Amino acid sequence: MTGITSRPDLTGEYATTTGAVLGGRDGWDAYPDPSGIYGGAWKGPLFVLTHHPEDATPTDGVTFLNCGVEEAVRIGLEAANGKNLEVFSPDIGRQLLALGLIDEIDLHIAPVLLGDGIRLYDNPGGAPIHLHGLGREDPRGVLDVRFRPL
Repeated sequence: MTGITSRPDLTGEYATTTGAVLGGRDGWDAYPDPSGIYGGAWKGPLFVLTHHPEDATPTDGVTFLNCGVEEAVRIGLEAANGKNLEVFSPDIGRQLLALGLIDEIDLHIAPVLLGDGIRLYDNPGGAPIHLHGLGREDPRGVLDVRFRPL
């Protein structure tokens, strides 16, 4: 994901408004360093939801949870102390969306196609979930983005 740019103040906005982060075990195992969140601009409680917390390496500032996603959100929101609880997991996000526990989704479309990974909010056989675009003239409008392969 190198060689891409974003709005200059975006990372600072997230670092300021994020009170806690909830992620999954796969993401943690791939990137086991909480100091890298928002490029190191954010510090705070990080919760990793896992079925096997006993084999996770203890890390300062990281709490491994073995509970349902609803309980993980309750714990995370309490720790966020009135700020946002950011969800860094497509699988957890999908579960929370199905339960009505997501109040906002921020998508950052980077001009990179990845070969592997978990589909964002995969919901085979589920009902469509309509979204309301924020900060847009037409909140129901399609966001058109065009890229050319390099």
